[in-house]
Amino acid sequence: MSKIILTGDRPTGRLHVGHYVGSLKRRVELQDSGEFDDIYIMIADAQALTDNADNPEKVRQNIVEVALDYLACGLDPKKTTILIQSMIPELTELSFYYMNLVTVSRLQRNPTVKSEIQMRNFEASIPVGFFTYPISQAADITAFKATTVPVGDDQLPMIEQTREIVHKFNAVYGDTLVEPEAFLPDNKACLRLPGTDGKAKMSKSLGNCIYLADTEEDVRKKIMSMFTDPNHLRVEDPGEVEGNPVFIYLDAFSTKEHFEEYLPEYDGLEELKAHYKRGGLGDVKVKKFLNNVMQSVLAPIRERRKVWEKDIPAVYEILKAGSEKAEKVAAHTLAEVRGAMKINYFEDGALIREQAEKYK
Repeated sequence: MSKIILTGDRPTGRLHVGHYVGSLKRRVELQDSGEFDDIYIMIADAQALTDNADNPEKVRQNIVEVALDYLACGLDPKKTTILIQSMIPELTELSFYYMNLVTVSRLQRNPTVKSEIQMRNFEASIPVGFFTYPISQAADITAFKATTVPVGDDQLPMIEQTREIVHKFNAVYGDTLVEPEAFLPDNKACLRLPGTDGKAKMSKSLGNCIYLADTEEDVRKKIMSMFTDPNHLRVEDPGEVEGNPVFIYLDAFSTKEHFEEYLPEYDGLEELKAHYKRGGLGDVKVKKFLNNVMQSVLAPIRERRKVWEKDIPAVYEILKAGSEKAEKVAAHTLAEVRGAMKINYFEDGALIREQAEKYK
């Protein structure tokens, strides 16, 4: 069986360092590993419209922003197929068929759906498209017969629901669809990077993000104003590193080489943490080190983005070519699904002959 990856992002804003450390960096590593036969990266505009239907321009404008972030991070259109979800009409038809295999009560029990509904204050009035997006996501995954879906831990219930749909479809109609496996980040700090304000998650809507496209000065300002241990008031005070966003970011991004270049008086992060915990280390020094770390990570991404920004038509050509390739793959899967469901009436010569014989 071919090894195939499907993953993506909703185009509701520019991507931030949480996206990078949680998924984008790993996607590039997987792309360059040579272990996978195909990699599909989806800009999920149709899914974004489920809770932005009254503001389609927001989604429209952010298509190219997300594409630029992808290319800036090192995704290579020669190795990875980058596509726009709404350009693949077969996904809508697959979703329609899968809806018959899922109950309303099962969707209501999905922890990710429940959490997202609460976050968007949809409890009193849930858009049907938003409520059923686990089914749409199952269509996205199965259309390309993805075997591997890189996700954060908060998305595991979505993959489980896809697996249930695949199992039910294959049990009813015959072995047709592929059950995917979730692929979690290997760095625990990457599972949920907090916002710069100390809130549990970096979020575009909360304005607590460091964006991949931020200028060097923007990044510096955001880091120097980051939330830390509120009880660490003086340099000599002992400080907490657990739950401290500055140290969580260092867990996620810093390397031995960063210490050798920017903070050689420490052997590594554990020694820095120990000093902070016993007191005698100020927040400003730690934040300056984090700024150096983040600037070194983001500098090459910024430079690649500037190059692509000079040729936006080429970016759209990449998206067009990727969407056309993906549409052909999805069409093939849909034909197999329709055949398994026996609704491919005009291609079923045996059915036509059988009905003709019956009425002779």
